[in-house]
Amino acid sequence: MALGVAVVGVLGTLLSALLTQRASDRSRRYELEQAERQRLEDLAAQRHETVKEQRRAAYVMLNKAARQYQTALTDHLHVLLRGEDRQDARAQLDEARSVHRDCYAEAQLIVPDPVLDLAGRVNKSLNATYGMIKRLDNGTPRPGDSLDAVQASADASWDLLRQVRHRMRSDLGVVDAE
Repeated sequence: MALGVAVVGVLGTLLSALLTQRASDRSRRYELEQAERQRLEDLAAQRHETVKEQRRAAYVMLNKAARQYQTALTDHLHVLLRGEDRQDARAQLDEARSVHRDCYAEAQLIVPDPVLDLAGRVNKSLNATYGMIKRLDNGTPRPGDSLDAVQASADASWDLLRQVRHRMRSDLGVVDAE
């Protein structure tokens, strides 16, 4: 009997150590899983912030380039209306168009479809105005090309620019979405 009690005591001591070790291992494994889960959440949040910053930068550049392109178009229109020398206006217009094209190409890879769709409408409008101005400047107008048509197209582009800017700001959370 004493031997049985001794065996049970030794087994209890060994089993107690084993159970304590298993509980400690489970606790350590749970802590490691929690730490890994937190690390993955932090990494996802960092990626989200990086994407948001890239999108914000693309929006800033696209807005700036589109406004400069629109301004160069308007300036060139005024040069045509006044009959002034067009050389500087041509160079500024071509430079603004080139910068806008590059910014729009970058935006196509970064911005979400709702913003990109509206930015595409802006791009199309600006390029249509550009085409009319260039044809008028070169003395090769198409039917419907006129300085009044350029002015109307430019006015429509300004409205589209306001819309795309509002959409970009909404996407960034700067203003309430409609």
